Amino acid sequence: MPQPQWRSRRRAHEDRVDALLADHLRRRAKGEKHPVADFLFTYYSYRPAQLRRWHPGHGITLDGGESVDTHAILAQRRSSVEWIHGLLTATAARAPHFGCFGMHEWAMVYRDDDTRHPQPLRLGAKGTAALVDEIRVRCSHFDAFRFFTPPARPLNALQPTRESQIELEQPGCLHANMDVYRWAYKLAPLIPSELIADCFELARDIRTLDMQASPYDLSAFGVEPVRIETPEGRADYTRRQREFADRAGVLRGRLIEWTEKLCS
Repeated sequence: MPQPQWRSRRRAHEDRVDALLADHLRRRAKGEKHPVADFLFTYYSYRPAQLRRWHPGHGITLDGGESVDTHAILAQRRSSVEWIHGLLTATAARAPHFGCFGMHEWAMVYRDDDTRHPQPLRLGAKGTAALVDEIRVRCSHFDAFRFFTPPARPLNALQPTRESQIELEQPGCLHANMDVYRWAYKLAPLIPSELIADCFELARDIRTLDMQASPYDLSAFGVEPVRIETPEGRADYTRRQREFADRAGVLRGRLIEWTEKLCS
């Protein structure tokens, strides 16, 4: 890649990520916590400096610049790349399900005084439990299901495990679509950094809806609830869930193209 081109791309990527991370870095410098945004840097292991670092992807050398030996990295990670490819293609091929209404977050505090977040529950403990009892829980994502309270687990229509992840993940799931970011950064530096940043933006936006539809009162952080306890709230959630599924489908497709090339 000619030097003017890669320098321009690198600068544009760094400027974009700086804007995406500005609020987080400002809060971090002040020691402030944010129960919605911090998730992107605690649950996910990709650090801000890693997200900011630009690389063009496998097989591209930089004229007049340092290039990472992606061939050696690919040789070391081939089995991981193949597993990611298998998960992404299986998820993309499956029919989406849009009837969960974000109840996974409610199942994480169902009939349990020890909530995972310090924020109060919008409907209180009894109201939260009553809604879980009323609306069927159908979570296909293991990394959400594993945080269900013991009383909530048998209520789930599915019993996902790590081993069944490839068989159960489906493209309507908010968490599966948020995790497109996880699979993208696990492929660094084998794929372009711009694609990883695209996936980060998707994860950021999905995380907001995930918490808006949660049982927590996050009004102190300017997060207005999507009231899934009402028909109107469930309709709004489903509409936005479909929009995120479309966005994630495009990015998942781009990752599949890359992993297919890397596996060939």
